[in-house]
Amino acid sequence: GKEVIFANAIIAILTIGGQQLFSFFTFSCPCHVGQNLIYGLAFLGVPALILLIVGFALNNQTWRLVTGKRSPLQQEGTCNRLLQCKLTCFVLCSITGRALVAPVTWLAVTLINGSFYVCAMSEYVSVYYSGGDPNATASEHRRMLATFPCGQLVPPELSRARDEVILLLRYQSQVAGWLLIAVVAITVFLSYCLASCFSPLSFLHFRYWTNYVHNEQDLFDEAMDQHSRLYAMQHVRKFFGFAPGHENVKEIRIPSLREWQAISGLAFLKLVDEEHYDYSLLHDWALKDSVNGKYLKTDETT
Repeated sequence: GKEVIFANAIIAILTIGGQQLFSFFTFSCPCHVGQNLIYGLAFLGVPALILLIVGFALNNQTWRLVTGKRSPLQQEGTCNRLLQCKLTCFVLCSITGRALVAPVTWLAVTLINGSFYVCAMSEYVSVYYSGGDPNATASEHRRMLATFPCGQLVPPELSRARDEVILLLRYQSQVAGWLLIAVVAITVFLSYCLASCFSPLSFLHFRYWTNYVHNEQDLFDEAMDQHSRLYAMQHVRKFFGFAPGHENVKEIRIPSLREWQAISGLAFLKLVDEEHYDYSLLHDWALKDSVNGKYLKTDETT
């Protein structure tokens, strides 16, 4: 929908800005045989990999897929298992598509910029472009070509050869960048076409479904926030003798040392029975201990 397109556009713009700042402040080609390729590929690939991992981690569908289990309402059967596999594949494709926005943008912008590619591939250009002594060995040519990304290391008589190498590598890098953009654009378009062709819903019905899912999630989040707040308030009221926000508090409860210790440790989810968990130490205390202890009258009037 429009929100997905808008979110992807924001991610792409932020990635482009980050790439420009990253290149300006950190990239400095070593201009040495054997190091250029490693350095260039590291700057090209490692940020893209990190962005891909972040894209997976920030997608709620990833964690829904990882932590989700088959509904107990579904019956066992080949048909259901096949449907579950199809659904899993669809969700994985959707998650991967969203996660690829930032790394593909990084790769495309970096290739069009050309600096990383020039550094990585300079020593592998044909010796025809290296200039200099024609009797030099191949290793000497490679050593000379490796210095071409660093203009200050190139002798004046080889400046023309350097310019030719830089232009050739930038041409290759930019062509690769535009080809990547074209392939991604065609793939995205065909994916949407195939999804629409195999969808059991009509165009308007699909729009209604996407709006319903979005609204359901928003309403569920609002209800979940209110429900958890009200549920937690019951436990806080039991511990302190009043609920926050009440203006007319007639008395407050003084928790004992044992009770403070009971809720002050470190804990995670605790399984109570087959259907329920204790969410915190205060939750566990509130469900186990009876309401008693010392109460203190307040001076507030009703």
